[in-house]
Amino acid sequence: MHRVFTVFNALGLMLVSFSLAYLMPVVASYIYNDGTLIDFVLAMGMTAITGTLMWGLTRRFKAELSIRHGYLLVIGMWTAMPAVATLPLLLVIDGLSFTDAYFEAMSGITTTGATVLVGLDNLPPALNIWRHELNWLGGLGIIVLVVAILPLLGVGGRQLYKAETPGPMKDAALTPRIADTARNLWVVYVAITLVCIAILKLAGMTWLDAICHAFSAMGLGGFSTHDASVGYFDSPLIEFILIVFMLVAVINFATHFMAWRGRTFGVYLRDTEAKASIGLILLSCLGIAVFLWWQGVYPSFWTALRHASFNLVSIATSSGYASVDYAQWPIFAPLWMMLLTAIVACSGSTGGGIKMIRTLILVKQAGRELLKLLHPSVVNPMKIGGQVIPDNIVVSVLGFIFLYFVIIASFVFVLLISGMDFISAFTAVLASINNCGPGLGSVGPASNYSGLSDFQTWICTLAMLAGRLEIFTLIIVFTPAFWRR
Repeated sequence: MHRVFTVFNALGLMLVSFSLAYLMPVVASYIYNDGTLIDFVLAMGMTAITGTLMWGLTRRFKAELSIRHGYLLVIGMWTAMPAVATLPLLLVIDGLSFTDAYFEAMSGITTTGATVLVGLDNLPPALNIWRHELNWLGGLGIIVLVVAILPLLGVGGRQLYKAETPGPMKDAALTPRIADTARNLWVVYVAITLVCIAILKLAGMTWLDAICHAFSAMGLGGFSTHDASVGYFDSPLIEFILIVFMLVAVINFATHFMAWRGRTFGVYLRDTEAKASIGLILLSCLGIAVFLWWQGVYPSFWTALRHASFNLVSIATSSGYASVDYAQWPIFAPLWMMLLTAIVACSGSTGGGIKMIRTLILVKQAGRELLKLLHPSVVNPMKIGGQVIPDNIVVSVLGFIFLYFVIIASFVFVLLISGMDFISAFTAVLASINNCGPGLGSVGPASNYSGLSDFQTWICTLAMLAGRLEIFTLIIVFTPAFWRR
C-alpha cells in the first residue's frame, strides 16, 4: 500500500505541474474574448487543488521511485491527465458526455487525433488551442517533461523515463543525467515547433491555425481546427510544409539533438532506423501515386502524387490529417497506409505503432532463422547500423509483437460483438492502438468516432492507452509478480 501512496504523492505534483498547461488557453480566451475564460480558470484551479490535496495527504510517503513505482506512475498519469483535461470540454460544450470528453482528451494526449466532435470550425479558439496543446504535450511525452522537473522536487526520474520512453533502445542516454536528457529533447522539440508555426503563418494560415497545426504536426496528433481537416485550406504549399514537419517528427528526437549538437547532417545518414523509415514512406508515396493514376482516380500523375503524398505521410507517421476522402480510393491504397502506420515511426519519435526498430529486428531475426535452417551451427549475431543487438532485446521484441497482435484481435472481436462491421472495427482498433486517428468505414476520414456507442468508445480509448504505453507498461501491472514483494 505504501507503494501506491508514494505514486499518489508524485502524481499530485504532476497534476499541479499540468495545471500550468491551462495558461495557454487562458491567454487565448482573453485575446479572442471567446467567453471561455472563466471555464479555463476554473479547470486550472480544480486541477491544481486536486494535485495539491493528493500531494499533501501523501507527503509522508514521499520516496525515491523504484521501477515498479515508475510503471504505476506512468499508468496513473496517462489515465489521470485525460480525466482532468476533460474539464474545459465538459464546461464549454453543452451536452457532451464524460465518455466522449474523456475519449477526446485521451485522443489528444496520446496523440491519436481521433475526434468525436463536430463543428470544429465554430469551436471557441481557446478550446481548439487546448485540444492541440494536448497533442503537443503528449507528443514527446508529458512524462519526459516532468522528468526534468521531478529531481528539483526530490523525486528521481530515471525509472519513470525508462518505463515510458518508447522503443527497445531506450536505455541509451544523450547526457549522463536523465533530467538533462529530457530538457535537451524538449529544447529541440520546442525549437522545431516554433519554426513550424512561423512557416505555416507565412504560407497563409491565421495565427490560430498555424499554432494549432504546428502543435498537432509535431506531436503527430492530427487534430485540426476544421471539420475538413487540412482539406479546408486546399493549399499544396501548406500540405508540403506539413509533410516536411511530419517527416521530421517521425524521426527519433535524439537524432535531431545529436545533429544539432554536432552541427552535422551526417547523423541522419548514420541512423539506420531513420533511413529505413523515410525511405519506405517516400517509396510508398511514389508507388501509391502511380497506382492511383493507373486506376484513373486522378487524371494527372502530379495530382495523384500530391494527394497520395500528403495523406500517406499523414497516416504512415500516425498523424491522421486528411486532405481528401482517401477511403474512396481503391481499397489497396488505404489499407497499405494503415499497414505503414503500424511500422514506420522511429523509436524516440512522437509517432505510434510498433516502431521501425522493432520492424528491422523482426526482419533480421527472420533472416537469422532461415540461415540457421541451412547452417545449424552458424554464429550469426544480429547487427543493425553496425550495433550488435543482444538476444534479450530480440526476445523482448518477439514478446511485444505477440501481445500487439493478440490485443488487436481481441479488441476487434469485442467491437464485432458490439455490432460494428469488420472494416470499421478492424481499422478503428488499428488506428487507436497505433495512435493514428482515422480508420475506414464508419470511422473514416469523411466522418469521425461520434457514431460509436459508449461501450465502443471506451474500447477505442483503452486501445489508445495501450498503444501509447507500448502494451508492456500497461499489462505488467496486471501480473501477480508485479505485486509480490
